[in-house]
Amino acid sequence: QVQLVESGGGLVQAGGSLRLSCAASGRTFTSYTMGWFRQAPGKEREFVAAVIWATGSTYYADSVKGRFTISRDSAKNTVYLQMNSLKPEDTAVYYCADKTKAWGGDIRASRYDYWGQGTQVTVSS
Repeated sequence: QVQLVESGGGLVQAGGSLRLSCAASGRTFTSYTMGWFRQAPGKEREFVAAVIWATGSTYYADSVKGRFTISRDSAKNTVYLQMNSLKPEDTAVYYCADKTKAWGGDIRASRYDYWGQGTQVTVSS
């Protein structure tokens, strides 16, 4: 019953910035963690960032630390991913995901219960 809709992807030159949004609707009150994952062609889906709704605590993959920032607006049931200093290796489909339980870890994709449709981010060199 939870719907997640990503937006904000596109084509950007290396060094540029993009801001992704994920609007959630439905039973968002049950959400514990909202995460961002990405998947490039031929590669595994990988963790990018996560935020715990109640506390605002954040987690980042080493590959994006210092460049990406995850945040949430509880009033709008929306999570954002600000991506700066983009690199060609950031090119992927980016997905937002909702984990409704406190246990299970926040990095493992298999622990998330709801997923958006994805938004394409392409970084040219």
